[in-house]
Amino acid sequence: MSAKDLDCPISYEQLEDIEDDFEEADMELIRYQDKLTKDLYAKRDKIIAQIPTFWPLVFEQSPPEIDEYIQPTDASLLIGSLKSLSVERFELPEGDPRSIAIKFEFAANDHFENTTLEKKFWYRRAKDGWAGLVSDPVEIKWKSADKDLTGGALDLVMKVWEEDKAGKSEEETEAKKKLKEFIDNTGVDGASFFTFFGYRGRDISVEEDREAFKAEQEKRKARKEGKEVVEEEDEDFNDDEYEFEIFPTADDLAVSIAEDLWPGAMKYFIQAQELDAISDMEFESDDEMNDANDE
Repeated sequence: MSAKDLDCPISYEQLEDIEDDFEEADMELIRYQDKLTKDLYAKRDKIIAQIPTFWPLVFEQSPPEIDEYIQPTDASLLIGSLKSLSVERFELPEGDPRSIAIKFEFAANDHFENTTLEKKFWYRRAKDGWAGLVSDPVEIKWKSADKDLTGGALDLVMKVWEEDKAGKSEEETEAKKKLKEFIDNTGVDGASFFTFFGYRGRDISVEEDREAFKAEQEKRKARKEGKEVVEEEDEDFNDDEYEFEIFPTADDLAVSIAEDLWPGAMKYFIQAQELDAISDMEFESDDEMNDANDE
């Protein structure tokens, strides 16, 4: 049965109006929660700063939505060098609460010079109706080519980004050719967790976001007033916008870190501790059995 066949007095405009209200309520909840928990997270940070293995163990027990992106070489670096993780909704209090910044702090390691890697995601709207997270790539200063866990992909992303800013977005440059070849040969499944820092998303300017937001607010106002809103036909989505994306789902990963791993860090740390205790007990039990057999 199609939507046209439904004999219903409720209009799509009314449903969209309710969806608008839910979205506004969700954003208000995020704003309130951020304000309410800011001091609590600061208190937590002071406590866990005294536990050197806290964040490595948290990542060791991370949920599948995060763990699936961590390769064995990534895990080795995270477990051995990650000192801290923090999440900030940096556009608050005035801006969009869905914009997030994720900061990783590292001890000295064999792979890169950076001690801090911060990835910012801006929640933006496009004139075609799309909305989501966009970002700028973050440079990682690898100590050598053989220590680069991304296999040179992140450096290529940085080069393509610089070319695009210089007005070469329509040109097929050598960097774009190499990056496309890397993506075709490696695929998403084989990419390093650190390609996360190369995510860009759609190219949406601040001006386009501002205009799209204004247009959306005007539509919402009209719907609430019972006026008919003429929806423009969506433009065909251009897959080429993601042609050079080495981590297409980095926005989803960012949300998982911000809304699961970060607030649930204590839970994951305790799980890791409990698993270690069970492993120790099993190891001791095996030793006792071996000793008994030797006798």
